[in-house]
Amino acid sequence: MTTATTERAVRHTADVPAWRPFRVTVARVQQLTPCFLRITFTGGDLDEFGHDGPDQRIKLYLPRVGQALPDGTSGDWFAQYRAMDPEVRGTLRTYTIRAVRPAQREVDVDFALHGDAGPASAWAVRARVGEEVALIGPNRLYGADCQGHEWSPPVDVRDVLIAGDETAVPAVCGILERLRGTIDPGARIQVFLEVPDVGDALQLLAPDQAEITWLSRRRPDGTVAPNGELLVDAVCAAEFGRGARAAALDASAVDTVDIDLEVLWEVAAAATSAYAWIAGEAGAVKTIRRHLVRERGIDKGAVSFMGYWRTGRAES
Repeated sequence: MTTATTERAVRHTADVPAWRPFRVTVARVQQLTPCFLRITFTGGDLDEFGHDGPDQRIKLYLPRVGQALPDGTSGDWFAQYRAMDPEVRGTLRTYTIRAVRPAQREVDVDFALHGDAGPASAWAVRARVGEEVALIGPNRLYGADCQGHEWSPPVDVRDVLIAGDETAVPAVCGILERLRGTIDPGARIQVFLEVPDVGDALQLLAPDQAEITWLSRRRPDGTVAPNGELLVDAVCAAEFGRGARAAALDASAVDTVDIDLEVLWEVAAAATSAYAWIAGEAGAVKTIRRHLVRERGIDKGAVSFMGYWRTGRAES
């Protein structure tokens, strides 16, 4: 996943960083489905790990052999990381936390595996209990919202659309759990999740009225649909926002983002009855957002959209 601005320890309250490194070890590894692998991390100071939103992002730092891990006392860790020679510095990748248990000093991260195509996925499939890495994440001692999360529906929302591919599934799991008991029972919640295969559908804790649709790219005949195709088709066919007031369309704001050069990332700010949270492959996310705004007349400020990744491009 890639964000518009990399979370870093630059915001302070009384000289306490909002984000900081946590040195951790692998405590447990659990294969949830062929695609999803849960790794539980433990660390002596994870009781200070923050969690401000159900789609809270973190950075996973994988050191090279013989390389020291960053720690919370090393000052501006990100500036130090950027100053290192890219050929020798460790790997930094963005993930969404699945659960935080401060009392047990544990953090769960669910990985969407794609073989050895990326360094984090390659590491995850070989991860062993006791292995040391670092999590760069929110600091509970900061005393305010540390940012790094986008879920922000209006309190009186009546129509919710959530759509994402496998990279967004951990965040969606957290979002649906947050909605239980907090959303009006009469509100509509539609969820579309695209995954590699039917066996990757998870049991989700969600509000009773949530309509959850899993979309398998692997077809019954064994062929595989392109990334994002099923997700786009499902959202375009869904009943969402039909009763919302059509916004004045600004085509330039919707269509001019070059996803090869820019990061596709925006957080909803409008107080409307309809709210959409879209995350996954940037091309699919852009297409869905364009459809909702231009074809449905949804206020563009009512759509949180995040290009977690881009086909053919690695996170830098």
